[in-house]
Amino acid sequence: MTFEILPWHWIVFGIALVIGEIFLATFFVLWFGAAAVVVGVLLYVMPDLTTTWQILIWTVLSSVLAFGWFKYLKPLSIDKTKAGLSKEAITGEVGVVLVAPSADKRGKLRFPAPILGNDEWIIISQDALAVGDKVTVTDVSGNALIVNKYVTTNSE
Repeated sequence: MTFEILPWHWIVFGIALVIGEIFLATFFVLWFGAAAVVVGVLLYVMPDLTTTWQILIWTVLSSVLAFGWFKYLKPLSIDKTKAGLSKEAITGEVGVVLVAPSADKRGKLRFPAPILGNDEWIIISQDALAVGDKVTVTDVSGNALIVNKYVTTNSE
């Protein structure tokens, strides 16, 4: 008695893995399921594909899809901002003055990368600042940042 893997076996196996991913939420098993579905469809197109080739194609395709996810797609989904974090997340950050604050108006600074969801912020400072100066955030006042002129250390 021989056992033959039919196309619907692969498709059901792939769908079961994809459904299993709903409970795991790792995005790892998903790629094994997607590869199984692809092998099932491929087996419909090429019905004389041997079991060894089916398993080999599934293994290689699963590996390529999982590698592609972790190497290229997953890094795109990581939130690099500090949105939703407390003011301690922004304290100590260094930015560059875009508009210098004066006695009657607030200034504006830009961070190299977005901080708390924004890369440009309104600033208040007791220091005399000019456009292009580096400043360090010391506190938050409403939607404005309180900054001081950036002091370089000997190691910089």
